[in-house]
Amino acid sequence: LSIADLAAELGMSQMTLYRVIAAGEFPAVRIGRRLVVPARVLDEMTAAALATGSTVSAADWCGGVAP
Repeated sequence: LSIADLAAELGMSQMTLYRVIAAGEFPAVRIGRRLVVPARVLDEMTAAALATGSTVSAADWCGGVAP
């Protein structure tokens, strides 16, 4: 997912998303100069939240996906 697509999906600004990625609080992949977030990151975070019945913090969760 592009930063623009993900920010829109999460209802946050692109700049906020760039900040949390830069702070290491959300996993992303750099391809050249572009940052992308694998779609499975959201799928796995959603599954973890549903399985535990609680809030999942991206900063504390890696779900086996390398940032």
